[in-house]
Amino acid sequence: MDCRVGCGACCIAPSISSPIPGMPQGKPAGVRCVQLSADNQCLLWQSPMRPAVCSSLVASPEMCGSSQAEAMAYFLQLDQLTMPVKHE
Repeated sequence: MDCRVGCGACCIAPSISSPIPGMPQGKPAGVRCVQLSADNQCLLWQSPMRPAVCSSLVASPEMCGSSQAEAMAYFLQLDQLTMPVKHE
């Protein structure tokens, strides 16, 4: 499956803990990646500087849904489900 052109949900919704050029500490959930263009295209798509976590992501119908809103909801839920538990 190919990515939905102009979606960008995978570059906005989830947190990314690995360094990204321009975001050395990664990015929190819901924050737009600095490497996402105004039309929601990855500026590092073919670059070796693209983080491995991004390169390994493969679009799927479950992940992408039928709209950007569905994709955002999926990624935000996934982020919450995989968030490390903080022990106090």
